Amino acid sequence: MKVDHKPNYIDIQFGHHEIIINERYEFFYNLNDVFIALCFLVGSVLFLWDSFETYAIWMFIVGSGLFLIRPMIKFIKRFHLKKVRNN
Repeated sequence: MKVDHKPNYIDIQFGHHEIIINERYEFFYNLNDVFIALCFLVGSVLFLWDSFETYAIWMFIVGSGLFLIRPMIKFIKRFHLKKVRNN
């Protein structure tokens, strides 16, 4: 007997506006991920030289701040979609 552990739900789209909203927030989410990666990459490289240590620390601080923005993008998207669905 085969047991299927897939969730039992149906994903229904509510029109053109929801698709546009999803695509817009997905773009910002991915763009934020690129900035996070760049901050940590640049910060790591800057740590190779003692004279750039302060800049490297700031790159890690900025990258960490961008990690905070990441879930906020999803929350804002959820509230935006809820607002559109209730209209």
